Amino acid sequence: MLLVFLINALVAALAVIIHYQALRLLTVQLPKLSIHPQLIVAFGVLGSMVAHLLEIWLFAVVYFLLLKAGGFGHLDGNFDGSLVACAYFSISAYTSLGLGDIEPFGLVRFVTGMEALTGLLLITWSASFMFLEMQRYWNKSHSAGRPNHKEKDRDS
Repeated sequence: MLLVFLINALVAALAVIIHYQALRLLTVQLPKLSIHPQLIVAFGVLGSMVAHLLEIWLFAVVYFLLLKAGGFGHLDGNFDGSLVACAYFSISAYTSLGLGDIEPFGLVRFVTGMEALTGLLLITWSASFMFLEMQRYWNKSHSAGRPNHKEKDRDS
């Protein structure tokens, strides 16, 4: 049981580090793009999605390794034990979509719960990041070619 908690802590920490680094990279690289500001927002969304997919696959590999090692429980239902099936299950857990045609039993349930919590936090972090990026770049695109209302009011 202690080993599962340590694995949970390690995997959650790695997912947070991946996400932090991805958002940091996007923060640095997005302003360097010489494209329409609204497209910059789209690239931010795509970059965030790549980070989420990496984190989902991280959990998928953990499920795969734990199930192959034995003693951590099993996944039951429409599950063939492959890494791809683990990734499918991981997407459901990470997005908090819920249990569908694959259900965890044994200690692996704790990994599933930690993945749902981690996914929820990282998805909301991405949403907050994108909100800030939209404020930054959409304001630029909507005001491009228009007089600055603050300057106009000040001149009056």
